[in-house]
Amino acid sequence: MANHKSSIKRIRQIEKRRLNNRYYARTTRNAVRKLRTTTEKTEAVDLFKKASAMLDKLAKRRVIHKNKASNLKSKLALHVNKLA
Repeated sequence: MANHKSSIKRIRQIEKRRLNNRYYARTTRNAVRKLRTTTEKTEAVDLFKKASAMLDKLAKRRVIHKNKASNLKSKLALHVNKLA
């Protein structure tokens, strides 16, 4: 166990951040999954805007890599454009 006050505080902060990151990553994954199963164009466009914003925010906070966010957004855009 940590002996310094600063390291004890750091452990508390890291745990809090980890739980926040996990929550936002899980929420984003669910949004992406929901978008992939959508078959209506109008609904898919709305979901795509929300999901891409979430992915950008995760990349900005370095929860996921920016290239992973870009790849996911690209794949999702292809899916949305294929819908009639």
